[in-house]
Amino acid sequence: MRQDISGWTTRLTDADIARYTATGAWRNVTLAECAVQRAREHPDRIAVIEGNRRLTYAETLNLARQLASAFAEMGLKAGDVVSFQLPNWVETMIINLAAGLSGIVVNPIVPIYRESEVRYILRDARAKVFLIPHHFRNFDYTAMAARLRGEVPSLEHLIVVRSDAQRLEEEAAVLAEDAAADGSISWEALLARGRPEQAPAGQTDANAVKLLLYTSGTTGQAKGVLHSHNTIMAEIEAVIDFWGITDRDVSLMPSPVTHITGYLYALEICFAAGVKVVLMERWNANDALDLIETHGVTFSVGATPFLKELTDAAQQRGAKPASLRLFMSGGAPVPPEVIRRANRILGCRTFRVYGSSEAPTVTLGIRADSEAELGAITDGRIVNHEVRLCDPVSGTPIAEGEGEICTRGPEMMLGYTDWSQSEEAFDQDGFFHTGDLGYIVQRGYLCVSGRKKDLIIRGGENISPKEIEDHLHAHPDVKEAAVVAMPHARLGETVCAFVVPQPGQRIDVAMLAAYLERAGLARQKFPEHVELVDDLPRTASGKVQKNILRERLASKVAPSP
Repeated sequence: MRQDISGWTTRLTDADIARYTATGAWRNVTLAECAVQRAREHPDRIAVIEGNRRLTYAETLNLARQLASAFAEMGLKAGDVVSFQLPNWVETMIINLAAGLSGIVVNPIVPIYRESEVRYILRDARAKVFLIPHHFRNFDYTAMAARLRGEVPSLEHLIVVRSDAQRLEEEAAVLAEDAAADGSISWEALLARGRPEQAPAGQTDANAVKLLLYTSGTTGQAKGVLHSHNTIMAEIEAVIDFWGITDRDVSLMPSPVTHITGYLYALEICFAAGVKVVLMERWNANDALDLIETHGVTFSVGATPFLKELTDAAQQRGAKPASLRLFMSGGAPVPPEVIRRANRILGCRTFRVYGSSEAPTVTLGIRADSEAELGAITDGRIVNHEVRLCDPVSGTPIAEGEGEICTRGPEMMLGYTDWSQSEEAFDQDGFFHTGDLGYIVQRGYLCVSGRKKDLIIRGGENISPKEIEDHLHAHPDVKEAAVVAMPHARLGETVCAFVVPQPGQRIDVAMLAAYLERAGLARQKFPEHVELVDDLPRTASGKVQKNILRERLASKVAPSP
């Protein structure tokens, strides 16, 4: 282990550095270096598109340098954390690159999170800067951030991206460095502080922590995942090699860039491979088809709902998107027939992939059309990882059959912000225990068969049942509650609450939604179905048997919200 410049303890060792450097898996090349090279070689080539906005490689680098200079003027230094909770806007590309130039740790937060989740993340991350939209999808982020500011001791600056017209007018009348009444400044005012020529040189230790991403767990407490420049670049380079990505490719990114998927295949691959990235602020399958046609999109990565709806839209149009050659789907269960149907209707190579925030892509699907069926019935070929299957109870390795998926490799995270969680997640041989069950078939293809954990994967979003249960148990009319996954036709899974009400009380979906909204939970975590029961099934030791609850729901499908 070693102490990172950010202050966190990581699992990185000199032996790891020597091993992965010797094999070429870690080349000690940072995103900032890639961006400088792209801007030098192709300054006028478009890097990113979002709606009517376009930025070339030179423009993106120049804005990132300006922002990096502004960060330095604010007193930020290498190892400090900048958090952002933004939609898929071009500003996220600039923020991520500016952080890379400065050696700053970037902490993306998904826009659906509300006070309960954001408070915990900002505190745990020790964030010094928080960038937010003014409003997005009828939610006032500035009001939330203002309420949270006094509860996060480390937080020094609030930056509002895409301020409303009135605020911009008011701010134009004062000096750029002056803050608004709520203590925030606009994106425009922040950039005005910077000078591109004064930006840091971008000479960052490639083994330093670069990315801090939070993922929910069965314990109910979010886990802060730490990645370095080298671990992220190892992932990206494996993808580029396996999928044959070149600078002629164009990526469509509907997944949030605040998820590991969107972060990697938009904010990172743009500079690492010279890929043009088309960002979608809001998902709509027909709009996606229009973007594919307009910009010549060649590949995309997204959860099951994106693939299913894109396939439906293409079928309704009666035309295959000519430029699209690859669609990788993961983050939620993907039925084989969804892959087969997408291959027929979209006419591109479609397949499943498997990974997590901790280990971004353990599998990378298939690389040839002749493997199409393997792309449907398995989660793909293991690439850039050593996978070991272990007995799910004892944790000891097994030679064959189904077991817990355990993995290690050059793209593995450096650990969690909570060192005790790191110690718990890795075994003595350095294998990360994923909590997922699976088995390996021909030529190293992995099949994920289930989960040890009770996570609910709603449209690719991990939801912790315990977190919801903790809130429900505080409701005065709830005696007991158990939250489990319920099948959902579009999202794969959604939230169902089995509730034992207090005597004489009635509980329904609307009542719980109102209560959880007041508690500050994201709407995606609200139960979409409630089962009232007299008691919960338990083991002899008193644990709730959630497998029995899930079996009760197996024949039901939650209605679309």
